[in-house]
Amino acid sequence: MTAVVLAALAGAVGLLLVPGPVWSTYRIAPPVAGARRREPRWLGKKKAVDDPFAAAASYDLFAVCLRSGLPVAASAKVVSQSAPPALAQILAHASDLLSLGADPLQAWAVPGDADQSAAMLAAVTRRSARAGSSPVSGLEELADNQRSEAQDRAAAAAERAGVAISGPLGLCFLPAFVCLGIVPVVMGLAGKVFGGGLL
Repeated sequence: MTAVVLAALAGAVGLLLVPGPVWSTYRIAPPVAGARRREPRWLGKKKAVDDPFAAAASYDLFAVCLRSGLPVAASAKVVSQSAPPALAQILAHASDLLSLGADPLQAWAVPGDADQSAAMLAAVTRRSARAGSSPVSGLEELADNQRSEAQDRAAAAAERAGVAISGPLGLCFLPAFVCLGIVPVVMGLAGKVFGGGLL
């Protein structure tokens, strides 16, 4: 009977001593009253990931908006909310100028140091504005080109990784192969040659 009571008492004390989720989050430093909640230290800071397909998705969204009947200014405003920063800046600027009635050639002008994706978008929209046609086919072509370039870059990076790993792998594998594969065979043959009286 006393063993059951001691076990129950030990279990109750153990439950009281188990730290809560706040303690595991803050680990050593206790939470300060009124301070903002901190992220767990082991997660580190969130890094901005450069998505290689973000510009292609923006081109596709722009084409879909235009195909659905939205004007160019409204389509550019919608796309600027989810586009990469360099592209979003050009889209928002062009949307504002087009809403005010500016000339499309002037609205889609980009500075000389503009991002390549923004410069390509501006070239397509200026060309379609000069021709008086819809830029949908040009935007779809830009999206396809952007995706194929991203896939080519990914394939090239994978090939470079394969070449880079072959050096350390060879440095580790070759000595082991020589020690475990060639040396025993040579020693076995040498024992037969020298010990067998052939020489």
